[in-house]
Amino acid sequence: MRERVVLAYSGGLDTSIIIPWLKENYNCDVIAMIADVGQGDDIDAVIEKAHKTGAAKVIVEDLREEFLNDYVFPAVRAGAVYEHKYLLGTSLARPVIAKHQVEVALRENATALAHGCTGKGNDQVRFEHAFQALAPELKIIAPWREWTLKSREDCLDYAEARGISVTASRTKIHSRDKNLWHLSHEGGELEDPANAPLESTWQMSKSPQDAPDREETVTIGFEAGTPVSVNGQKLGPVSLVELLNEIGGRNAIGRVDLVENRFVGIKSRGCYETPGGTLVLTAHRELEALCLERELTHYKQQIALKYAELVYFGLWFTPLREALDAFVAETQKAITGTVTLKLYKGNVIIASRESENSLYRTDLSSFTMGESYDQKDAEGFIRILGLPARSLAQLQKESKQKQQKQVTTK
Repeated sequence: MRERVVLAYSGGLDTSIIIPWLKENYNCDVIAMIADVGQGDDIDAVIEKAHKTGAAKVIVEDLREEFLNDYVFPAVRAGAVYEHKYLLGTSLARPVIAKHQVEVALRENATALAHGCTGKGNDQVRFEHAFQALAPELKIIAPWREWTLKSREDCLDYAEARGISVTASRTKIHSRDKNLWHLSHEGGELEDPANAPLESTWQMSKSPQDAPDREETVTIGFEAGTPVSVNGQKLGPVSLVELLNEIGGRNAIGRVDLVENRFVGIKSRGCYETPGGTLVLTAHRELEALCLERELTHYKQQIALKYAELVYFGLWFTPLREALDAFVAETQKAITGTVTLKLYKGNVIIASRESENSLYRTDLSSFTMGESYDQKDAEGFIRILGLPARSLAQLQKESKQKQQKQVTTK
């Protein structure tokens, strides 16, 4: 029986040539698994292309809802953002794709898993760490680390020699990854961080110049930290994110230009569009500010940094991520309410925050002095707080006086 290999297949340049390459070099049957995470491709066309390029079988997995519920929204609740800017769109999609790739391999009695990630990037770690965590017995094939092709141009030559049609051009080759949460852009003019992205590079969002000349208001509702409604209308996760992408996109929201530190130690430059995600993260952060106690808020900020790092590094299927999810879930019990945002030409302005679990008390925060807060209490609090500082200052004073006295006696 011929060996069966399950390939995570997108129909892009890399995976399009991997099918014939696997057949030529491994003499195997290739099962192409197409993961629908909301990339918006013509799935029927991708299926047809996989068959034409030599796939023995094509399997489509609709992962959109699972992707949002089990990967994106946990990251939202954690407040995970990598290096101040990146909302982890690609990073979050890889583990759910890898998980189902493993399930397909086990179901189809395959012996190996393959992916189209290069040996320089983060995605190879994300896929292969997931493979090892979920099915360590399966062999892993990473063509980019084996074949003699060195560039996108080489890949185009390989595709043309075998009659494989691809959408990438030789003049401006962008590597893009799209899903429900975001669209990323790398390559082309972006390889030089001194270059501004071309306006044609952006695809999900309007430029501020082309955005409407009037502000738009949007209200996002949350239950236990999870977004559940837009402008008062309850929506499923897919419809909610699609709507917010549309609203944010037309108002020039969610563009990020980032020089980032890859897990393998290379600095790279990418541009990301996350219009709906930017609105969700902003609203969630404001609701937490209203409902979370101070010490919990500050500690959770540290958790958010670690959570983002785990996701970016491809360490989703780990005990630490699971433990952090348990901590985050406890913090989100009170994060129910609504946040209204005003959007104008790339700007997100907070209009209102409301929650029955709000810890904000006007009788305490107001400049009007009321009975609920006795200002005299502050005196004792500050003196106790300042005791170490006073003790140190007194010690330093006495030491200085002693030194001066010694100098005088000499």
